[in-house]
Amino acid sequence: MALAVIVLSVYFGASLAGGASETKCTLLKAFTQPSIFQDGDIILGGLFHINFKVIVNDLSYQMAPELSECENFNFRSFRWAQTMIYAIEEINRDSTLLPNIRLGYKIHDSCGKHPFSLRGAFSLISGQKQTQTKLPCTGFSGVHAIIGDPSSTQTITLSRTLAPFGIPVVSYYATCACLSNRKEFPNFFRTIPSDFYQARAMAQLAKRFSWTWIGTISSDDEYGRLATQTFAEELLEANVCMAFSETVSKIYPRQDALRIVNIIKKSLARVIVVFSGDMDVEPLFLELAEQNITNRQFLASEAWSNSPVLSNKEISAVTRGVLGIAIQKAEIPGLWDFLVSLHPSKFPGNTFVERLWEESFNCRLALENVTVVSSSGLHFCNGSESLSQVQNSYTDVSQLRITYNVYKAVYAHAHALHDLQACQNGSGPLQNNTCADIFTLQPWQLLYYMTKVHFRTKVGDQVYFDENGDPIAAYDIINWQMSKSGILEFINVGHINGSELYINDTAIIWADGTKKVPQSVCSTSCPPGTRKAIRKGEPICCFDCIVCAEGEISETADSLQCIKCHLEFWSNTYRNECVPREIEFLSFQDTMGITLTAVTLSGTCLTLAIGVVFLYYKNTPIVRANNSELSFLLLISLGLCFLCSLFFIGQPSEWSCIVRHAAFGVSFVLCISCILVKTIVVLMAFQATLPGNDIMKWFGPSQQRGSVFVSTLIQVLICVIWLATTPPVVYKNNGIQSSKIILECTVGSAAAFGCVLGYIGLLGAICFVLAFLARNLPDNFNEAKFITFSMLIFCAVWITFIPAYVSSPGKYTVAVEIFAILSSSYGLLGCIFAPKCYIILLRPDQNTKKHVMGRAVSSIK
Repeated sequence: MALAVIVLSVYFGASLAGGASETKCTLLKAFTQPSIFQDGDIILGGLFHINFKVIVNDLSYQMAPELSECENFNFRSFRWAQTMIYAIEEINRDSTLLPNIRLGYKIHDSCGKHPFSLRGAFSLISGQKQTQTKLPCTGFSGVHAIIGDPSSTQTITLSRTLAPFGIPVVSYYATCACLSNRKEFPNFFRTIPSDFYQARAMAQLAKRFSWTWIGTISSDDEYGRLATQTFAEELLEANVCMAFSETVSKIYPRQDALRIVNIIKKSLARVIVVFSGDMDVEPLFLELAEQNITNRQFLASEAWSNSPVLSNKEISAVTRGVLGIAIQKAEIPGLWDFLVSLHPSKFPGNTFVERLWEESFNCRLALENVTVVSSSGLHFCNGSESLSQVQNSYTDVSQLRITYNVYKAVYAHAHALHDLQACQNGSGPLQNNTCADIFTLQPWQLLYYMTKVHFRTKVGDQVYFDENGDPIAAYDIINWQMSKSGILEFINVGHINGSELYINDTAIIWADGTKKVPQSVCSTSCPPGTRKAIRKGEPICCFDCIVCAEGEISETADSLQCIKCHLEFWSNTYRNECVPREIEFLSFQDTMGITLTAVTLSGTCLTLAIGVVFLYYKNTPIVRANNSELSFLLLISLGLCFLCSLFFIGQPSEWSCIVRHAAFGVSFVLCISCILVKTIVVLMAFQATLPGNDIMKWFGPSQQRGSVFVSTLIQVLICVIWLATTPPVVYKNNGIQSSKIILECTVGSAAAFGCVLGYIGLLGAICFVLAFLARNLPDNFNEAKFITFSMLIFCAVWITFIPAYVSSPGKYTVAVEIFAILSSSYGLLGCIFAPKCYIILLRPDQNTKKHVMGRAVSSIK
């Protein structure tokens, strides 16, 4: 930017010093980058990306920085520069177009970067003479117009900078729609259509092939960003959605490539539009090829739609099938002969020609023709090489698209000069109807005639600029197809004129190698069983197919609402039909039912076995101790407890619901009553051993049986009242599992059921307290201690039963209840009868009255 200030200062100084009698305009610093120059009466400037990589110099901030250099020779851009030279020479040979006027040229390498583009432009407009002695300093020593820059970003800067001087800027490749703003860019013209028409053509393709979900990738510059913005506006009108929009950085292309590839892999979009130059997007395609992502259909903007860089074998698997919008191609007679006639000997010292030669033939130019190897390992060129034998982007004239734009840009200037030269004083456009003098021409004078230019090229194409400086919108539609030799070829499959699209669908070979049009939609049609739901905050073409909620169906595709099923029915798996609900209960055929039945019968058999043992050893002290009659009654009640759990298994019915709860309540009260009486007997028996205490005569066998009977009778009365008033009934519960109807027994009256459980709990608590008090009574076989353990287990089981019962769904509620019954029954059976069976069967030496009463007798003594 320092150079820009210097050059502008010189230019303005020259203009403002016109009134001084002696003025010298001095060029403070010359532009030393390589250039191509030919003098003439009228000089046209040219800016081309002949190299596309800048060598950045280190900045010490101790001296003026040296100008950076460019590398990575671009064959294609150099062909464009040579086309400008060819067109100028062709015009100079034409005796009718500009008679007695010779055009010259000065071409700089803009290197694809702002600094070089600006430096080149200021060098072009200021000239290179160190001192301008013409008095006053109002003359113009630079070019009269500039053809370039190819980049929209650089062109925007150039046009804004040169507009105050009235210097025409005609770009052959800058497509940004923003450049059509005549108020901001009054000096800008182009021979390539605006991105507005390209974006509209892309949207037309999307609509034609029913693509509604498209991703976009753009270069991180004005061209990419504004082209994407224009494309997005066109998509809205075409009802097409944008899946993602990403930019490729010019500074960190590798990191951006990795990020964008991950986005592409995750996205459902199968069609991706790329607005970028070929060099900017190349790292992305290389990464896609490396990760073997070859099933995406790319739409190419004109910036890379016929790029040889992206059609090489390394990435052909990714770019195969590309459908691109390309500038219309044309043939330029004699251009190929001119291009291949280039030779270093004809242009000694021309850096660009030398680079072309060395890159084309992989050799090094030397001062003399030698055949030894250079220090770099390359052979020296021998001078006999010919470009006619080379096949590269420079010599390839089969796809003259941007090249043709350069050709038209040169001829546009020539025809503008022709119109200027043909002007007659008295009818001219200047003050007092005068005409400009072509030999003292000022750039702003040429600018006027550029707006009026209208001609036909040698191939018959019309060239003119509309009120925005834009040409006729015309494109070719090309398809990248793999040839039999494995090389990608650009096949023309259609064209666009203005807003009209013409395309041969059957001629297209898509990315998958077939002629089947790929699908890239935001949302597919919603099948029966779903409904459409617009996504919040997203375009209207995007919607989700929401599966109908359970119990709801939709019978047609793309339904907006789902219909609820009748209460007795439920939706099937596909949500497109209502079917009867499945009936569920704990059956004897279930795995859980079989398991619980087996455990129940095992407990019953074990109880029966213990009863047989006790009956066989009924006359032994261990059985007779503490009322053997109660022991047998307890075993019977435990057997009933085990068996009552079977009423909980199977399909519930009215009688099973009544029996299961009544049997459960009565059998458990009978069991706990027997244990309670046994505990009381233990306490009274030891109290009776004290002198003068005859309490046992008041609680003999009759009173014991009576106590059990009365305790059980209370529970029976509770159950009778319960069953007579609000008995349990079968209930079809459809609120637990939506697709099923759970058959279960309701308790009828929660208060009555609470009384049944509360009474059992009351007896159990009393029994536990009494047994706990008698646990330390002197006896080798203290039954109260085992009763304490049994009641502890009983209480623990039923306390934990309550939360488990409440939280268990469906048939598992019944299973939890059965588990509590079986657990408490096994606990009582094990704690009370297992120790006695151990002594009876395994330790018969301890089954004596002396041993049983041993501790009691000793304590009395």
